[in-house]
Amino acid sequence: MRVTVVGAGVVGTMHAWQAVKRGHEVVQIEREAEARGASLRNFGQIWVSGRAGGEELDTALRARELWEQIGGRVPALGFRPNGSLTPVRGDLELAVAEAAVARPDAAARGYKLLTPGEARALNPALRGEFTAALYCERDAAVEPRTAQLALRAELLKSPRYRFLSGREVRDVVGPGAVRDDHGDIHQGDAVVLCTGAWLGGLVRELAGPGLPVRRVRLQMMQTDPLGEPLTTSVADADSFRYYPAYASAALDALEAGRPQTETAAAHRMQLLMVQRADGGLTIGDTHEYEHPFAFDTLEDPYDHLTGVVESLLGRPLPRIRRRWAGVYAQCTDTARVVHRQQVRDGVWLVTGPGGRGMTCSPAIAETTAEELGW
Repeated sequence: MRVTVVGAGVVGTMHAWQAVKRGHEVVQIEREAEARGASLRNFGQIWVSGRAGGEELDTALRARELWEQIGGRVPALGFRPNGSLTPVRGDLELAVAEAAVARPDAAARGYKLLTPGEARALNPALRGEFTAALYCERDAAVEPRTAQLALRAELLKSPRYRFLSGREVRDVVGPGAVRDDHGDIHQGDAVVLCTGAWLGGLVRELAGPGLPVRRVRLQMMQTDPLGEPLTTSVADADSFRYYPAYASAALDALEAGRPQTETAAAHRMQLLMVQRADGGLTIGDTHEYEHPFAFDTLEDPYDHLTGVVESLLGRPLPRIRRRWAGVYAQCTDTARVVHRQQVRDGVWLVTGPGGRGMTCSPAIAETTAEELGW
């Protein structure tokens, strides 16, 4: 079988990986010189902890297995099973963590409620004051800025794989066939469009105006090296408000009794933090849903995040080295893991994983391969 994958972000690259793994010939086409979207502008988290029970959690757990397998084959991914800690303060936040640990799927996630001493034994960098910490053993991390490059370097070892950059696919010209803006036609048995947050142009033409996917903008930052290991990923209790696994009467009581700060609420914020291979910290994030998106980044969210991190670390942050904004595509029905649609004969669109893209992409691609009979 000959497969054409359009898009070189993590979802597209994982589809190419699955096709090559299954013995097919693959051409992967990217309109930029390299992917530059949400696949690089994220935490690199393989984030199991907050996923909704059922299909979403099953997908994340399967993806976690696949990431570990691929990481063993491609060490440059920087895969590490670091787990995560969510420190909580006060009875209201503690009750949400206790409700999470009482979930029937808590063991599958690797949930444990730790005392401050136990949490610091696991992650000594957390010197701030907190009541307890929710630990998720199944969370992991990779290096987002270089993951696609590492995967492609491995793919290029196969004579059945080609990568074409600086080409934008403009037309579907037949079953399993597309034409790029160089005028070249790529004929195969299947085309998979993994175009990320690019939902206009050809995608709109093929899927129609009712595509159930929206774009979401976020802001993040990265510091100079911390100077010590941050041995787990770290979240704050505002993440309870954002991830569906924490929905409970206890969360309702938290939201009623301790609303978010004005800045956090205005920008729909949570703290997520991961240490990079160079020792720096990737920190975020915000969520903006209303179009048109701002073209600039705002300082108030960065100030808020800095304060939250410093209160958990009990020390000043290193110098902020980078700030950026990103946009990802999310299904409007947020309970759906991804939108997968046949848009023409031999042509499928796979988009809208939202903030799950980095986590779930290996399993999303595996499901596509199985559904298409690769």
